[in-house]
Amino acid sequence: MSTAAEHSGSAGVPQPAATVEELRAALTRIAPDAVATFDAERATAVARARQEVSSAPMRRFLRQWALHVAIERHPDLAARLRHLEARAAHVTDLEEGRMIASEIGRILDKAAAEAGTEHGGES
Repeated sequence: MSTAAEHSGSAGVPQPAATVEELRAALTRIAPDAVATFDAERATAVARARQEVSSAPMRRFLRQWALHVAIERHPDLAARLRHLEARAAHVTDLEEGRMIASEIGRILDKAAAEAGTEHGGES
């Protein structure tokens, strides 16, 4: 993941269509450090799609990265999500854990709506 400094002005980047080309182009602008991971995961998804003779691996890949871009387009939101994920890794209080999980869920739901995907969907 990238730092907030790398995101300056990224909120002005519109949510791209969920295609390999458009998602990669958006990542190049808003989260250049994620491009290598995107490319590696794309290669894995293509290989799995061929092996399984199914488009499901590519649909999952595109949905995952559309969600990632939707979050990274908003630097403050991306930073908040990273903070919550770090806190969740160390929380011991059940109520605090529930509050963290709830806020993470709201962030993911908002990003999924922006990306035009259903959060947690498996189509």
